[in-house]
Amino acid sequence: MRVERAFWLATLLVLVVLPAQAQWKWKDRNGQTHVSDLPPPRDIPEKDVLQRPAEPVRKAAQAASAASAAAVAEAKPRVDPELESRRARAEQEQKAKAKAEDERVAAQRAENCGRARQQLAGLESGMRLARVNEKGEREILDDKARAEETQRARQVIASECR
Repeated sequence: MRVERAFWLATLLVLVVLPAQAQWKWKDRNGQTHVSDLPPPRDIPEKDVLQRPAEPVRKAAQAASAASAAAVAEAKPRVDPELESRRARAEQEQKAKAKAEDERVAAQRAENCGRARQQLAGLESGMRLARVNEKGEREILDDKARAEETQRARQVIASECR
């Protein structure tokens, strides 16, 4: 009877001690101590790991951790087909809007380019040019004003005619 009781007591102690040996113990950046049956996060340096489980227990824990990660990876969330089709339609509409906007901007640039080239051609033709000032009066462009207008037209051509 005593031997049997001692056997069960020893077995119970072994069962209680084994999980305690399978514990990881580490300190985080704030100096707080953590104890877990899982290994510490990867960003914890080796010097901050205070205790590791015994080698056979560690390998078993790593295998279990890898198996649970694989199970989580395999268990992809189900996607509602209607929701997926709505998302795809919204994405297509957004792409179509972006394409239309790009085409509108390209057409505007082409128009600006054409106008700037016409203006430059007129300025370089040597013909006498006039413009209306803010008072509504007509004034003839002198050489200085012609050079300024030519410079502005060239800047527009450089930016819009690509």
